[in-house]
Order: sequence, then C-alpha cells, then structure tokens
Amino acid sequence: MIDENSETYIRDLKKEDRELALSTDDLHVWYGEHEAIHGVSLGFERFKISALIGASGSGKSTYLRSLNRMNDNIYGTKVLGKIMYRGLDINSDKIDVYEMRKHIGMVFQQPNPFAKSIYDNITFALKQHGEKDKAKLDAIVEKTLKQAALWEQVKDKLHTSALALSGGQAQRLCIARAIAMEPDILLMDEPASALDPISTQAVEDTMMELKDRYTIIIVTHNMQQAARISDFTAFFHHGNVYEYDDTKNIFMRPRIKLTDDYVSGHFG
Repeated sequence: MIDENSETYIRDLKKEDRELALSTDDLHVWYGEHEAIHGVSLGFERFKISALIGASGSGKSTYLRSLNRMNDNIYGTKVLGKIMYRGLDINSDKIDVYEMRKHIGMVFQQPNPFAKSIYDNITFALKQHGEKDKAKLDAIVEKTLKQAALWEQVKDKLHTSALALSGGQAQRLCIARAIAMEPDILLMDEPASALDPISTQAVEDTMMELKDRYTIIIVTHNMQQAARISDFTAFFHHGNVYEYDDTKNIFMRPRIKLTDDYVSGHFG
C-alpha cells in the first residue's frame, strides 16, 4: 500500500458514467518474498488508450502482465486481488486462462513473429481453436492486416516467411495476429521500444486506428508517446500508482509533485 503520508490522486472512473472494459481492485503481486505491486486499484474505460508510465522497475510491466494472467508463468509469483472483466474476477482459480486470453490479447516489446508465413502467423491460433473454413480464414487475414495498416505492403507476399519483415512490419503483424482472435482488450508492453522512429510512428498510427474497436492498455517509457496517443495515464513508482488521470492533466497539470518531477525530467 502507499504510505498514508504520500500524496496521491487516482481518478476513479467507476464512479463516473463510463463503461469500463477492465478494472483491478487492491491488486498485489509478489515475486517470492518481494512485493512488486502494492494494492493497485484502477479502472480502464472502453475504447480508450491508457498508458502506464514510470521508471524501470516501477512495476508497470508487472501490472500489465497481470491483466491477462501472464505472471502465472513465472515461478514463485503470487497475485492477490480482483481483476474484473465482464463481471467476472479473472484472477479466480475457476477461470479458464486460455479462453480468457482470447478476449484479452497481448503484444510484447520485441516483435515475435512465428517462423511461419505471414498468413500462417495470423491463422495459427484460429486453426488451433478449430477454424477450418479457408474463405473465412482468408477474410480474417485481410481484415486484420488492414486494421494493422500492413495489408498493402504484404498482400502479395502472404505465403512468404514473416521473419523477412522489417521490425515495424513484424510488430504490426503481431498486432494483426493478436486481433485475429477478436479480443476486447489489447495489452501492449512497450511495443515500439525496439523500433526506429518511422516504424514507431506507424505502430502509433495503428493504435490510434484500433481504439475505435479495442480498449488498449500500453506500457511505455517514452513520455512523448504517452502524451501523443493515450487518453488516460497512470504513473507508477515502486509498485504503487501515485497518479491516474486524463493524459493532458498528467503532462500539463499534474497534481502530485512526484509525477511532475517524472514527466518534466527532474526525477531521481
């Protein structure tokens, strides 16, 4: 928990007339004896981009990975608290994690296309879930590549290796692969940090296009990126959230001195 003497401002979207796609209630994460997340309660509005910012080790990626139970794969990790999605606590042992991840997809920091064709990258999970209709698969491939702003570049190379794509193209393919399962929510863990500025711009443009259809929660260390693309921003520090508000307020009128120090570059 945040020390009682610490100043905080957490915008509570639950109390406003807003539709939340996902929320956490008193979420704690331990790696062994180390508590990495200290009772974080946040709500994320549907069809908005929410950015999680903070210094390295602040807990933002740990928190993000908890939202679709990716921390379950790390030995010695314990996650307590509620993660609410569609009225269900998806942190419950009764939840089918693999089914849940069809609704809450994830794109990682490093582009990680499979060593398969572009086409097979997108259809692999669909086929694993029993989809065999080639016409339907073809339509999904075209639709998702268009949504990821990649179709025009690869439409004549669908059956060539995805490993031949540039970094920015590979990341957009990973976005297309994630949305092929038609999730409600996309989690993105520093999706542009390994990319050059032109590729970063393309990925940001893709995210802005996608938010009409998906709720996006992104971890970024890039303050300019958070300011450019997000509607809401949460500032993490030492496993706590000190401020969560409209992005314009975080960057122009922060309520907390610690937030102001971080976004103005006077941190540490």
